[in-house]
Amino acid sequence: MNIKTSAVILAGGEGKRMNSKRPKVLAEVMFKPMIQWVIDAVKEAGINDICVVTGSKHEFVEDYLEQLPFQVERVFQSERLGTGHAVMQARDFLERHRGSDVLVLNGDAPFIDAETIKEAFAVHNGGGCTVVSAEVENPKGYGRIIHETADNGLDVLKSIVEEKEATDEIRKIKEVNSGVYWFAVDSLLDSLGKLTKSAVTGEYYLTDTVFEIKKTGKNVLAYKAKNADSVLGANDCIQLAQLNEIARKRILEKHMKNGVNIPCIDGVMIGTDVEIESNAVILPSSVILGSTNIGSFCRIGPSALIVDCDIPEHTELGNICLKSKKM
Repeated sequence: MNIKTSAVILAGGEGKRMNSKRPKVLAEVMFKPMIQWVIDAVKEAGINDICVVTGSKHEFVEDYLEQLPFQVERVFQSERLGTGHAVMQARDFLERHRGSDVLVLNGDAPFIDAETIKEAFAVHNGGGCTVVSAEVENPKGYGRIIHETADNGLDVLKSIVEEKEATDEIRKIKEVNSGVYWFAVDSLLDSLGKLTKSAVTGEYYLTDTVFEIKKTGKNVLAYKAKNADSVLGANDCIQLAQLNEIARKRILEKHMKNGVNIPCIDGVMIGTDVEIESNAVILPSSVILGSTNIGSFCRIGPSALIVDCDIPEHTELGNICLKSKKM
């Protein structure tokens, strides 16, 4: 990927329905804040220059980012006036990246992945804007993607219609905006200055920049992600539990494909950074977290809690709590 690429992560949402004292982006999916999932995907895609736009309860996000082992730039959105307004707060960051491309995405959509980011960038290929879309069974609440064929025969993006402003016919469309965009920085900056408030919501929509760019004649495309979960977020703790279950099963499947025997997945939770060698057995109600390493032919559980431990091969641990790096 082009080493000049950068990313702006929008992390200003309050998440009122979470009923939490902390901002939504710090809600955890498999014991890792949602914004960390996003940052990890961005960095795995080869993008190291990152700006996070904070907002509601910003001090919590800023404290979290301060503890990361790498630098992340931060800007504050004092008023929540929409996604377009949020990106405006990163104008100085964007000015320093003129002549390159920037990824803009949400900090509360944990399942965006590096592969989708890189594939969308390949489609973008120096265009004005490329929107990452996904096809979902229940598109309620998402902006709908409308395609058209350009004069040159290219399938391009015609419009993105927000749920609040969509007709009944448009609401039937299942291809939705993921909230992930690749922009040519110069095109994005020029279009931000042309945004006006929505007459319906009083907000500045980032989606409107797409069509300001389209007016200039630059390519505006939609890349449909293979990973439909890339659009998923959580507005309350019920939806957060659903994200956790999706992530939990993904992690378990990854280990099972690598030769770890998990005969019954009931109650088994394995953190994202855990490493388990093949031929280990993980039994029900076991929770394994942190930078734990489990050797071959270990038998863990039932009902084991292991955090930040190195477990040598052929070890059997059941109904135990371990929170040490030493065995």
